[in-house]
Amino acid sequence: MKKTLLAMTSLLVLTTSCKEQPEKQQDSEDMAHAASGYPIEPINIKNVKVHDDFWLPIIERVQEKTIEYAIEKCREEGRFDNFLIAGGQMEGSVKGAMPFDDTDVYKVIEGASNSLISAPNPKLEKLLDSLVAIIKVGQENDGYLTTWRTIDPATPPASWVEVDKGERWESLDMSHELYNAGHLFEAAVVHYKATGKRNFLDIAIKNADLMVQTFGEGEGKIAAVPGHQIIETGLIKLYQTTGKKEYFDLAKYFLDHRGKSEHHQLFGDYSQDHVPVTEQDEVVGHAVRAVYMYAGMTDIAAIEKDTAYLKAVNALWDNMVNKKMYITGGIGAKHEGEAFGENYELPNLTAYNETCAAIGDVYWNHRLHNLTGDVKYFDVIERTLYNGLISGLSLDGQKFFYPNALESDGVYKFNQGACTRKDWFDCSCCPTNVIRFLPAMPGLIYSKTDDTIYVNLYAANGATVNLKDRAVKLSQETKYPWDGKVKLMVDPTEKGKFTIKFRVPGWARNKVLPGNLYQYATVINKKNKISLNGEELDLQAGDGYFTIAKEWEKGDVVELEFPMEVRKVEANQLVEENKDKMSLEYGPMVYAVEEIDNKDNFEKIALSTDDEFQINMQPDLLGGVNTISNEDLTAIPYYTWSNRGIGKMKVWLPAKKAEGNTD
Repeated sequence: MKKTLLAMTSLLVLTTSCKEQPEKQQDSEDMAHAASGYPIEPINIKNVKVHDDFWLPIIERVQEKTIEYAIEKCREEGRFDNFLIAGGQMEGSVKGAMPFDDTDVYKVIEGASNSLISAPNPKLEKLLDSLVAIIKVGQENDGYLTTWRTIDPATPPASWVEVDKGERWESLDMSHELYNAGHLFEAAVVHYKATGKRNFLDIAIKNADLMVQTFGEGEGKIAAVPGHQIIETGLIKLYQTTGKKEYFDLAKYFLDHRGKSEHHQLFGDYSQDHVPVTEQDEVVGHAVRAVYMYAGMTDIAAIEKDTAYLKAVNALWDNMVNKKMYITGGIGAKHEGEAFGENYELPNLTAYNETCAAIGDVYWNHRLHNLTGDVKYFDVIERTLYNGLISGLSLDGQKFFYPNALESDGVYKFNQGACTRKDWFDCSCCPTNVIRFLPAMPGLIYSKTDDTIYVNLYAANGATVNLKDRAVKLSQETKYPWDGKVKLMVDPTEKGKFTIKFRVPGWARNKVLPGNLYQYATVINKKNKISLNGEELDLQAGDGYFTIAKEWEKGDVVELEFPMEVRKVEANQLVEENKDKMSLEYGPMVYAVEEIDNKDNFEKIALSTDDEFQINMQPDLLGGVNTISNEDLTAIPYYTWSNRGIGKMKVWLPAKKAEGNTD
């Protein structure tokens, strides 16, 4: 960490700073997986060391720049001061504009903790101890922790939070007290896994115990649900870490009672509180709230083998992917309410596609894959990762998209008052969500059961996978996503039989996304190849995987080749916005045309199915990217757009009419 970040350590350390030594974790990871109910287990990021030229620079940028930047912004905007004011160690009124500003601190700690798991850093760990000590100051004696309520309960920082008596738990639809708790729980669990220290975990447990005492069925308890979901998954993670069943029971209570008016005044479809969750079959309302809730529902389906929850989750997923997902994997069409639109409502210029929603959708799809092993969930994850998620962070790691538009006229200020990335927001949920997510990205690459390894994503890395009977070292070499060739070296500790499943990416199977919302204008029949120790295998990928079950031994080498070429994509005709338009892809990447590269003809660019293109790796452009070009256009990967100033951009381009067609 840089000198400025280290200086903050002394700035933030209190006289009560943590001197606690790490406790030995009692096989907490094994206990958590046993309690998860999921048959497939992701590989811990401490066992996956990415060293590729694509993901490693992004992750290091977050570790070396974005975390420090966010801590400084939290300091400037009073996020830390609020805890000190709430605890009586500083005088003043509430700072900041949002009732959930506390969560920015939690998410920074979560991201930094994920960074510690993969890259131990004693100085960063010391800084986190200081931040945790500050949080502890703001916690009330009974465990309550929402600083604005403690400081001045009658005066919320946002006018849209209604108060009457100035008491706790008023206006649960908008107070974000339970949302704050959810991010607290999630961050505390990761911090405990990273450090073995209980300083943050004990704060979370004290708060969770208060929640158990306060909400649910029984005399004196409040029969209500949160407005903004995430406490459900946070409680479940606490249950998996501590074994305390009451946390799981409260999470299930919140989900079971959503949409049931006899228990509370319903918040409506904006908060997915319009009908019981097991009766919901269309994704509606605030997109981030929705996918956080669906993740919690999937946890319930896994842990309790609940078929009603699973049926609802499947129906919701089908509706989202078939009717409400952008080609970038983004979700949430409308600025109003940060919400899903109607079926097939997918505007480009005014697309919302909140970065937080993309992150939440990856969390949800990862759970679904852990439950089923179905390749389609990683088709969604890959598309979202490479396109609509990392687009939220600038190439310098210090500017952010809140919404992610698919078109820009250079005038419409779609991004919280700007038409390019901004350095921060009053509502800074997206920057800190990127921080908590990206350092944990390597945990998506592999999964396992007792005797099977899933290779989900392709990125150069070294990993260790502990199967039931043996450990297996994996070494992956590839230039993916710029090239479709992959080499995987397999090194088990001892010779033995197990299975490795290699995902064939959706784009290599002629599937843009699962379902029929998008399709390639032309089908490519080039063969996806797999070889073992130099001998090509005749394998089919009917389930989306090349599967090899054999007696593996040290020195085995698997090579994969997924042929890449420029693809043109068409949208379902029910998507009015994209009628008579096409977009461009190469491998997992969606491409965009920017005015800066097409100054003379930007408004005239059009595509036809027989257009031919060149692919050029340009190492000095936008951090090193493949461009798509011909005499009519130059296109860049969508995630890199708007890093060179304000200008026009399009993902969807007009399709040229066939010669002789005058319609």
